[in-house]
Amino acid sequence: MDGAAAPARPAGLCAFVAVSQALGLALLLTTGAWLGRYRGGLGWQSALQLNVHPLCMVLGLVFLQGDGIIAVFESHRAKGIPNMYSLHSWCGMATFVLYLLQWLLGCGFFLLPGASFSLRGRYKPQHIFIGIALFALSITSCLLGITEMLLFNIRDSYSRFVPEGVLANTLGVLLVAFGLVVGYVLTRDEWKRPPLAEELALSMDFKTLTEGESPGGGSQ
Repeated sequence: MDGAAAPARPAGLCAFVAVSQALGLALLLTTGAWLGRYRGGLGWQSALQLNVHPLCMVLGLVFLQGDGIIAVFESHRAKGIPNMYSLHSWCGMATFVLYLLQWLLGCGFFLLPGASFSLRGRYKPQHIFIGIALFALSITSCLLGITEMLLFNIRDSYSRFVPEGVLANTLGVLLVAFGLVVGYVLTRDEWKRPPLAEELALSMDFKTLTEGESPGGGSQ
């Protein structure tokens, strides 16, 4: 066999990876059950469109990104490459940590009881900003990762402009284009979904309960 043998897999690693996959699938199933049973399911042309957000975020930024982190750490260990050695690694980990913080704060402010209506209103702009920053960081991490793989794994791709380098560059351009289109959509106020009547009613009920206001504006 050419080259040095790969280091032995650490004891217990496979078991923990299997547990992580089981927990990840349980997380997705629980999210789907919650949205389907108590939130009306998923939709794209109605109020149910909002339910697409938590499902996609849990699927993409928790389950799949967690798998991606495990895969790259195991690959680096097998090849003797130190983890967290590149800007791509730092941006990727920052994205993951920031998303977990966003998820915890979002649950605390918008799902769990105790946060007042005014406090939720003050936090909402920060929640939106962090979400946009996470999206930008995710695309940045992908672009840095593409460059890293080309430079370290196929060192002469750019100099010889081989087909793989062309395809990787095309992927990078598509990532940038996708980010620009989504960013443009986010800047158009007229494209934002207006709150439905029942959502406004729920907001007012919540404000009444948390701030002690009477439903009739103080009059009996």
